[in-house]
Amino acid sequence: MTTAADFTETELVVCAAAKMLARSNTVFAGIGLPTLAVDLAHRTLNPDIQLVYESGVAGAHPESMAEGIADSVVVSGAEAVVNMHALFGYVLQGGNVDVGFLGAAQIDRFGSLNTTVIGDWDSPKVRLPGSGGAADIMANAGEVFVILRRHDPAALPRELDFVTSASPVRAAEHPDFIQPRGFGVSTVITPLGILERKDRLGELELTHVHPGVTSDQVQEQTGWDLAISNDLTVTQEPTAEEVRLLRDEIDTVRLYLR
Repeated sequence: MTTAADFTETELVVCAAAKMLARSNTVFAGIGLPTLAVDLAHRTLNPDIQLVYESGVAGAHPESMAEGIADSVVVSGAEAVVNMHALFGYVLQGGNVDVGFLGAAQIDRFGSLNTTVIGDWDSPKVRLPGSGGAADIMANAGEVFVILRRHDPAALPRELDFVTSASPVRAAEHPDFIQPRGFGVSTVITPLGILERKDRLGELELTHVHPGVTSDQVQEQTGWDLAISNDLTVTQEPTAEEVRLLRDEIDTVRLYLR
């Protein structure tokens, strides 16, 4: 495979995420970078991957890149289109989703997510869209992948400004809470590397650094004392074909690629 002559940070992150989906079957994907990663995985490493959208589409085969969960392209060629109650009740809560693939504004060391507010609740710096289906995906998908556009102490803080989608670790801290069926966040792909959580009640560990990045640099940009794998490896650079697919066939209007 020929390495791309040039690639952007976003392309590196998306290509790394696509490789993590090589053995996944059913993926409940959010719009944005998760959609790009699933599409790339389908075209390269995993042609049988099944895509589920929150709007009620299961087994999606979009004819072009979706610009939102209600985009009509997600319906054409789909295996099934059902109402959202059926999608969440039978598909997701029925245990039929292998990977939930989400974005987030903040993530903590145990994989809880914040997509609600940055700053104080009563006077936030930024008000975000909230959970959507993320809390249900966190609780019911076999595992959850998270892709971040930033890697700094604000995005990976010691403590979240708000817990929107709680990790199973947070549920285990409270005896009266029901433990969710899912593993929670297993993989986080950032502009600096890949963090993975091996133990359902454990914390994230740095397993990959991107080319040119050191583990010390990742630690400096993380808000907690980051565990580092003894088998730390360097992420594979995007291939020329992966970059071509992203630019020329998947995100041709550069909606998500930057």
